[in-house]
Amino acid sequence: MSRLILGTVQFGMSYGIANHTGKVSNNQSRGMLNLCRDNNIGMIDTAIAYGESEKCLGELGVNSFKIVTKLPSVPYNCKDVSIWVEDQFNESLLRLGVNSVYGLLLHRSEQLLEKNGQAIYKAMQSLKESGKVEKVGISIYSPNELDKIFHLYDLDLIQSPFNLIDQRLFKTGWMDRLHNKNIEIHTRSVFLQGLLLMAQADIPIKFSQWSSIWTKWYKWLNENDILAVDACLAYPMSFSQINRVVVGADNISQLKQIIKAVSIKSPIKFPNLENGDEALINPSNWSKL
Repeated sequence: MSRLILGTVQFGMSYGIANHTGKVSNNQSRGMLNLCRDNNIGMIDTAIAYGESEKCLGELGVNSFKIVTKLPSVPYNCKDVSIWVEDQFNESLLRLGVNSVYGLLLHRSEQLLEKNGQAIYKAMQSLKESGKVEKVGISIYSPNELDKIFHLYDLDLIQSPFNLIDQRLFKTGWMDRLHNKNIEIHTRSVFLQGLLLMAQADIPIKFSQWSSIWTKWYKWLNENDILAVDACLAYPMSFSQINRVVVGADNISQLKQIIKAVSIKSPIKFPNLENGDEALINPSNWSKL
């Protein structure tokens, strides 16, 4: 079984700084799912908040896949969290056309620290106990989110950004801590929303303040005759603590390239591109640049 997970945000909405074609068409989506089946990629990542992603997956048929989905933000004034969570989840199952999912994550982990935190967790655990969910967990944007949550809740699965620039999950020690507690680790943003795959001349001017990173990156790629996609994927794959790596693609051709890249086993001495600047490593901040 491949360690890759197919990320399907593009199935439901236009996503990614390097995406010039918008939402993936149904034909392309169908072809990508078939490609996953043919290459032993048996897991899909989606979310209720990903536009029409769940609906698209349900129409195409995903019973042969393990699915990880995410709950959206629970309304602050929610009167009955348990009912709200159950309703959201059951609607998700209907859209997906399945009876259960592998993983259910909370999209905004900080909600576990707010007034409804205990109720949200209890509702998710109830779904796990019912057999409709195998693993519950959280999606994080920064390992710092784990500092306050980790000792309060028993979680089965953590999804976190991790790539050649954003190395916080490893550098903070959280990768080893999670692994040692047998908590499943899924990493995403391996291409930093496509920024690491763009030609140097195509990188938007607003990222010029980190020009030293791009200069080092493209110089290293040229000197080592390595494709960007190969290096980007080889980095998280080199960490045995990481159980799965979420990858997104805009079309079948891109997914084929990604699958081919994972099969490359040659050892790589990676360039040091590490940077902890939230303005760069958190795409939600890019609109402010």
